[in-house]
Amino acid sequence: MNEAAMTLDGWYSLHDFRSINWPAWKAADDEQRAVALDELLAFLQEWNQVEESKQGSTAVYTIVGQKADFVFMHLRETLEELNEIENAFNKTTFAQYTTKAYSYVSIVELSNYLAGSSDGDPMENPHVIARLKPTLPKSKHICFYPMNKKRDLNDNWYMLSMEDRRAMMYSHGKIGRSYAGKVKQIITGSVGLDDWEWGVTLFSDDALQFKKLIYEMRFDEVSARFGEFGSFYVGNLLNQDSFIKLMKV
Repeated sequence: MNEAAMTLDGWYSLHDFRSINWPAWKAADDEQRAVALDELLAFLQEWNQVEESKQGSTAVYTIVGQKADFVFMHLRETLEELNEIENAFNKTTFAQYTTKAYSYVSIVELSNYLAGSSDGDPMENPHVIARLKPTLPKSKHICFYPMNKKRDLNDNWYMLSMEDRRAMMYSHGKIGRSYAGKVKQIITGSVGLDDWEWGVTLFSDDALQFKKLIYEMRFDEVSARFGEFGSFYVGNLLNQDSFIKLMKV
């Protein structure tokens, strides 16, 4: 059996995509909408406090297109905490005016494909910890998509040797590193946690960089031969003020 890639694992991740029930929202009276927005803002403030205390992180974005209206991306230490966040939000008045569009459960990971040999415990390395337990960027734009590695006939990623996989991932990684400063990438593993094997979340102040990066990677062997991709979700940053503006009728 070929050698499996070992991973360092950090915070659990939940991408919670929601659509707004606009007819119900517009049918509500001013007091009902005010109560719902107050509850929403209380949650946003609570999540900010968690982030400030370095116990997790949350990013909130609108979604452009018909797949959803907005997404909460949460990072927390445990799967139980993510479940508590989801259930608590579902009990709010505001949640009654939303429908569940899509969700994705995973965990921030770093693999040993690109890792060189080093002494000591990597979990004591501040640089490693910062990547496994990151503060989510509040860039202007987000792009999320799930993906698999193929298991088809001669294009079966899992039948390749570690040496071959490491060489291809090094080439693949060079493309990503060439976008340093333009795109921030967070890889989350979801084998055994969701329907796909990885989730890729990209952040940038220039949405066009998503197109440039992903298109360039299409020509790399890792993507061209072995990549399978799910739906793409792209959107714009939401804060308290812009969320209130979004919900104004």
